[in-house]
Amino acid sequence: MLLNLLPPSVKKYFLMTRRERKYEMQSTLWYMPLFYILLSSFMAGTTLFLDLYYDPSLYVPDVISISANATQMLVSTLIGGILTLSAFTLNSLLVVLTTFSAQFSPRMLLNFVSDRRTQHALGVFNGNFVYVLFVFLFIGSTQHEQFVFVPLFTIGLAFSSAMTFVYFINHATTWMQVHNITDTMKENSRHLVKNTLGKELEIYRTEEPGDLMKEHQRDRRFLTTSSNGYLQLVDYRAMIEEARRDDVIVRFHAQMGNFVLKGNRLLSVWGPGSADVDLEKYRKMIKIGHKEMELQDIQLGMHKLAELAVKAIGNNDPKTAINTVHQMGELMISVTDYITFTPYLNDKSKQVRIILFSETFESYLYKGFGFIRYYARKDHLLMTELIKTISKIAESLHESKHSMLWDFCADIFVHLEAEDIYKLDRTFLLKAMQHLAEVTGEIDDYDRIEAAFLQKARGAELRA
Repeated sequence: MLLNLLPPSVKKYFLMTRRERKYEMQSTLWYMPLFYILLSSFMAGTTLFLDLYYDPSLYVPDVISISANATQMLVSTLIGGILTLSAFTLNSLLVVLTTFSAQFSPRMLLNFVSDRRTQHALGVFNGNFVYVLFVFLFIGSTQHEQFVFVPLFTIGLAFSSAMTFVYFINHATTWMQVHNITDTMKENSRHLVKNTLGKELEIYRTEEPGDLMKEHQRDRRFLTTSSNGYLQLVDYRAMIEEARRDDVIVRFHAQMGNFVLKGNRLLSVWGPGSADVDLEKYRKMIKIGHKEMELQDIQLGMHKLAELAVKAIGNNDPKTAINTVHQMGELMISVTDYITFTPYLNDKSKQVRIILFSETFESYLYKGFGFIRYYARKDHLLMTELIKTISKIAESLHESKHSMLWDFCADIFVHLEAEDIYKLDRTFLLKAMQHLAEVTGEIDDYDRIEAAFLQKARGAELRA
């Protein structure tokens, strides 16, 4: 009942899961400043209490005991100074956000806003301003003559505000450097793969499906979506345990991050106990919202990196695009290190309980490099770097992945216009492809691609 009295922007936090609430609060600018404001209010009360009730001016040297008039003047002066620094900081923040949105990607705004250093810097300014404001109001209404803790603490806050201002400007300019942006996004995605997906799913994954209860599949029941939106979050542990109790197998018909419409099939359930299963309890374990979230969707992080490369290609910034390709290659290695490409999730008795929407290494490869390959199809230098990066990936991965990497790059030559390529560009492009062929064992296929490509090039030269 009390929740209905709250505004929607606040009410939504009470309706979220703990994990989702933590993610949303870290993605907002008010969470950390609110903490600092509460802390500064407590410190204002503490310092005033110490000065008014214990009168430390009687026990300290006169040099650090300041009169009430001087303290009031000091605090009133610093109110304007701290407020000015706060205004400059907010202005710098707006410049950074505008630059990110226009030059890189609007989806990167969340990364800068949720950065702990950004939030702490804003929190320091807001907290310091609230402290001096509270102290100024109380000093003006008291008859106390001497203060010790209030002026000393106020001077310390003024010093911290000045240092935080310098720190924030340095942080913003450093964060905006391309290699730091791409590295930060890659590390966020790697953290997601290792600490979220690895701990939540890998302990349940199995490559051997075992008994899939196929004799019960003809009686399977479907759960459809009750709202429109993106598949954001699934409580896999609870779902596995519930499926074990019900003695059923749950199969997903949508992948994490997919957009679904009301009435679409979300999952199906079959097994000995499927007739008596309450499907609504499984619906409560699935979160569908109006936006994509990175909590369990590693492909969203890869898409953001790819979008950065695409934007750099459109802005004629090849160095940024190349750096992004390198970071994407490193992220692909992390994906294969921590994710087993099998859809089957077991319970503790080794019985399959959940079958995920099919995910393959090829799907991650396409999500990571597909957009870059398409938009860079006329940038032969970047295409050469892309093939070199995929060659490095092939060297680090098991040979079972080599054919997929080779096919991905071989498609480049199918749609490449040989007549638009300079001779030296053609030489280095073929050399990169030859190295990939040696790594993947596709020399024969490379010879065929090279012959066809050179034939198109010679035909273009004759026509010219």
